[in-house]
Amino acid sequence: MAHFAKIENGIVTQVIVVGNEDTASADGTEKEYIGAAFCERLFGGDWKQTSYNGRIRKNYAGVGFAYDEGRNAFIAPKPYASWTLVEATCQWTAPVAMPTDGKMYSWDEDTLSWVEVT
Repeated sequence: MAHFAKIENGIVTQVIVVGNEDTASADGTEKEYIGAAFCERLFGGDWKQTSYNGRIRKNYAGVGFAYDEGRNAFIAPKPYASWTLVEATCQWTAPVAMPTDGKMYSWDEDTLSWVEVT
């Protein structure tokens, strides 16, 4: 099974699962262009393959994610104004590392700090 994301104006609007038989060449090798063409025939639009393990386009696409063509990556919406994008992973990171003491924390944008969840 392969997963494909529909891109409209740079934003993911749909993610679907496509059967192996609809992504494979005559010799049985999975090819993105075959799966994308299958999706386009069924639903129209622009489709890009995505993967749960992040091997394709850095992150698994979700509805509302951006597709950055220059980075060839799916990027989640920015969670907080203070967070920055890590280029290597195309994931957002807080300006302060979350404590690793085994407790649960949530980000407080007003104080730019992690607050223990009790």
